[in-house]
Amino acid sequence: IRVAQWMMKKPGQTAYIGGVGSDEFGKQLEECATADGVLVHYMKDESTPTGTCACLIKDKERCLIANLASAETFKPSHLETDLAKEIIESAKFYYIAGFFLTHGLESFVKVAEHAIKNEKTLCLNLSAPFLVDFFSDQLGTAIEYATFVFGNESEAAAYGKKHELGEDLKEIALKLSAMPSKSSKPRTVIFTQGSQSTIVASEGTVTEFAVEKLPDDKLVDTNGAGDAFVGGFLSKLVGGAPMKECVEAGHWSARFIIQTSGTQLPQECSFEEA
Repeated sequence: IRVAQWMMKKPGQTAYIGGVGSDEFGKQLEECATADGVLVHYMKDESTPTGTCACLIKDKERCLIANLASAETFKPSHLETDLAKEIIESAKFYYIAGFFLTHGLESFVKVAEHAIKNEKTLCLNLSAPFLVDFFSDQLGTAIEYATFVFGNESEAAAYGKKHELGEDLKEIALKLSAMPSKSSKPRTVIFTQGSQSTIVASEGTVTEFAVEKLPDDKLVDTNGAGDAFVGGFLSKLVGGAPMKECVEAGHWSARFIIQTSGTQLPQECSFEEA
């Protein structure tokens, strides 16, 4: 969401709702997002620490080990606060990570039903292979509401294996895009594959978008690349851009992030329209 806000270059375009602890990490999250122009409305848990994630980097590739902690204490009642209601009512697009489904399906459905009723757009990220394996029912419910589904190659492969859809990621994307939907809008599935082409499937058609090769000496670490892709993609999607422009913006933002340590964003975004 920080990347989407950064790339839209207009203040006040994004908001974020979630759960944190009343601790230093929660404070850092709020300060970081606010500094980047994102309106945050956290539910703060006094007894549980803010979620953390260990990032292990080897040969510039990364592995993440998440501890969701206070993120799992989020309650549907937080959506009834005045600011949350204002955010939900005013938004036209919603993006929800799959991690939220480990504990927050009721809250998800509440927002998703609002999106369906008002013909808004809901986007979902598969987020991690373990969610596909161990929270399959929750994920299945969420997918029914989703107009856009994002995932990387590992998550896509896990989904294909779990649902016996084969190993061809293009076929998995096609079949996932055709799953039952509560929305009147066709579902689009986007699978990223690192430096390999990005797969986009919708309405019986699969398109691949090439990723520009980055010289090895410019790669710092891949942490945050997938989230940055989604941020760039969403920054164009909300403005009604065609799919090619959305994907290209996602590629640009992911390429930018992997050339930096962590996910620090400069004040000005240098992205230019093709």
